[in-house]
Amino acid sequence: MTLAAYREKMRELPLVSLFCSCILPKLRETAEDKKEGVVDLNLCNIRDMEVIELSKRSSGQAFEVILKPPTFDGGPELRATTPPRGKPSLEEIQKKLDAAQERRKCQEAELLKHLAERREHEREVAQKALTKERQEHRADADKELRQMHLNASQEKLQEEVS
Repeated sequence: MTLAAYREKMRELPLVSLFCSCILPKLRETAEDKKEGVVDLNLCNIRDMEVIELSKRSSGQAFEVILKPPTFDGGPELRATTPPRGKPSLEEIQKKLDAAQERRKCQEAELLKHLAERREHEREVAQKALTKERQEHRADADKELRQMHLNASQEKLQEEVS
């Protein structure tokens, strides 16, 4: 099957024809298109295309298209280049250095603030623990004192009864 016959068969398919009509709104037949085995896709030239008919059915035909890798001979150059940067002036460099120094100072201040908050929290926790320990010690001392008063009272009662 020739390339022209393959193109005609592909145009008969509704999805392919819609796709082709979106990409190529006007079909242009030029001398370059008429070369056997060359398809121009405006970006690259595909050479040595082989079309093999696989099966013929009432619902349609199946083809296998074997293509050689594309060569980018005459297409547009697709290089992504960045615009050239001018050399920064001394003022710009100084501004950037000052901004960096300011950021470092802010970060250091944040770190010191965080450490101060952590230290204050540790002090509060230690104070609460000490206060709780004192309360427990006082409670134990009060309990012992009550026990001593109770024992003394019982002894007095024992003495009065006897």
